[in-house]
Amino acid sequence: MTAERLQKILAAAGVASRRAAEEMILEGRVTVNGQVVTELGTKADPAVDHVKVDGKRLRSAAALRYILMNKPRGVVVTRDDPQRRPTVYVLLGTRVSEPVVPVGRLDFDSEGLILLTNDGPLAYRIAHPSGGCRKEYEVKVSGVPTPAKIAKLARGILIDGVRTHPATVELIDTTPEKNGVGGNAWLRVVLGEGRSRQVRKMMEAVGHKVSKLRRVAIGPLRDKSLPPGGFRDLVPAEVAALRALEPAPKRPAKPAVRVTHVRAKARPADITKPAPVPKPGSTPGKATPTHRRRETKR
Repeated sequence: MTAERLQKILAAAGVASRRAAEEMILEGRVTVNGQVVTELGTKADPAVDHVKVDGKRLRSAAALRYILMNKPRGVVVTRDDPQRRPTVYVLLGTRVSEPVVPVGRLDFDSEGLILLTNDGPLAYRIAHPSGGCRKEYEVKVSGVPTPAKIAKLARGILIDGVRTHPATVELIDTTPEKNGVGGNAWLRVVLGEGRSRQVRKMMEAVGHKVSKLRRVAIGPLRDKSLPPGGFRDLVPAEVAALRALEPAPKRPAKPAVRVTHVRAKARPADITKPAPVPKPGSTPGKATPTHRRRETKR
């Protein structure tokens, strides 16, 4: 086996995602042949080198596994929760022995599809905007967004000072007002990025609170028959479809603005007048009087 970057080795072994593995290296938690490594460019060969994380020898790479889960509301996408809420690993139980990790985010109050895998490189491609894996959501909001608001969301909107990437936002259905209570709307939202609570923040930015949010697709992956809390392994054709995703086109860079400083012309009042030439017999630096005071005769 050829040498590879440490973070890639850790991700492939299911220790953590590639980004989390980089943090472990920078924190000095990884050793290679007894030497602490803190440089991200370091390479190793797991078949020859002794790689340890927190003093524990790295296990040989487990068989790759890809699990699609329908996460219900009230479940967190993490291994350990300080608030002791149920996690996706509780749903997996003892039926999954491979060290799979969740790919991407889906908050506590949201539901829908989530992928868990120990394939680090593929997980990175799916989670990162550059990988070209778009996620589709069905969103219920209070009130009915106007066409202008929907167009604004699709173009991109500022969230925490950063503009979102262009998205697909479509109105699916509306619920009329009942007994003086305002109506609701269902929207279809397709994103190419996955910032924290992004859909909720996008809707709140245009004045509509999200009451329900479910992810219905991860790239080519869909499964309406998967019950809440249920999960299954991907079939080879689904894994191949994920690997075949085209990378997202790079966003065009903003054109550089060249600022040319032009020296302002002096106004007539700003022009310095030449100093007056002193007359003969006068003291330099003192003004020459234009008239003399008449002497008073006594």
